[in-house]
Amino acid sequence: MSLVAIVGRPNVGKSTFFNRLVGNRQAIVDQTAGTTRDRHYGKTDWNGKEFSIIDTGGYAINSDDCFEQQIREQVHIAIQEADLILFMVEVNTGITDLDSAMADVLRRSKKPVILVCNKVDNYDLIYSSNEFYSLGLGDPFCISSMSGSGTGDLMDEILKRLPEDCSSDEDLSLPRITIVGRPNVGKSSMTNALLGEQRNIVTPVAGTTRDSIHTRYSKFGMDFYLVDTAGMRKKSKTMENLEFYSVMRSIRAIEASDVCILMLDATQGLESQDKNIHNLIVKNHKGVVIVVNKWDLIEKDNNTAKEWTEFLQSKLAPFSDIPIIFTSALNKQRILEVLKTALRVYESRNRRIPTSEFNDFVLPIIEQTPPPTTKGKYIRIKYAMQLPTPTPQFVFFTNLPQYVRESYRRFLENEIRKNWDFSGVPIQIYFRQK
Repeated sequence: MSLVAIVGRPNVGKSTFFNRLVGNRQAIVDQTAGTTRDRHYGKTDWNGKEFSIIDTGGYAINSDDCFEQQIREQVHIAIQEADLILFMVEVNTGITDLDSAMADVLRRSKKPVILVCNKVDNYDLIYSSNEFYSLGLGDPFCISSMSGSGTGDLMDEILKRLPEDCSSDEDLSLPRITIVGRPNVGKSSMTNALLGEQRNIVTPVAGTTRDSIHTRYSKFGMDFYLVDTAGMRKKSKTMENLEFYSVMRSIRAIEASDVCILMLDATQGLESQDKNIHNLIVKNHKGVVIVVNKWDLIEKDNNTAKEWTEFLQSKLAPFSDIPIIFTSALNKQRILEVLKTALRVYESRNRRIPTSEFNDFVLPIIEQTPPPTTKGKYIRIKYAMQLPTPTPQFVFFTNLPQYVRESYRRFLENEIRKNWDFSGVPIQIYFRQK
């Protein structure tokens, strides 16, 4: 699929325009310069033709932003990937030194460029756009990202410049694996290690990643979408609006995922916020794999991994049947095992057990260990089946569903897990009147 990159200096409206093209608020928009840091991909269509859009961070030189160099690297990668570049400038400020520097970079890239003059909110401002001819990049297209004025003509020009074949390469049937966790546990480092490239900016500063960045992974016989998310802190510690929106993006990424990789920091252990994120994953009935990162930074003996596993299982009870992997994203230790385990959890989440096979297994167990008698009432279960739902849900038909205790529900769940591999997958069990 053809790629169109949006580049320019900070705060000219790139993310606002990106959100308008993709049709929703995928990228965080704020008046703060440098809000966008990583490359952000989306899809749009015009006149029946679909193509991809890349939103990039603001190109800056000698600024106060500690992420300046990494953002510039991300911009250069986007330019190399793109088939067409939209160079966005702002009509109100005119040509700045950063605009001139960006124009030099684009001329050297030899890529086709469309000059986009943003924030042209009235006809009087159109005359002010004439000074951008001096950049030597052709006629400026005057638009307003906020109101959408002028975007139709720009989209027509984009289609003229793109290759004829703009067919979609997105496969909605592929698994979506999302990496979540607290800030600075190594989520972006893990993503980069798996992809083998600097896909996301990595620094020791907590909160480096802001948007949820998804990338297609197709290596070693595996094919899925990998999503890196912003770190999720407690509400009481979320001070900035930007961080609030980042956390909301992370929550939406969990809701849209199939399997979540919950990353922990081995040097900090399991904290209350890790348990909150785990509960959020289970509440949304998503598969989960726990990855203990920075395993190379702690002292170990022969029983350390076993002790950690038992500790995590006890803290995450009652749902403790979860794969736990100890890794080092920096050293690329056991990172492929993380992916293989996540895909195995995905397959388990989609497992369907035939009704006859399920009854042949559970009914003898129920007959041998029936539900406890309550108030002199005998509870009889004669039939069970798996519901045709996207996640594993089972229903047991009984004469007195209201008297079945939670402990018996747990007993049945454990028996099901012993016979079928549902490791990392939340199971729901219902009792209904027969």
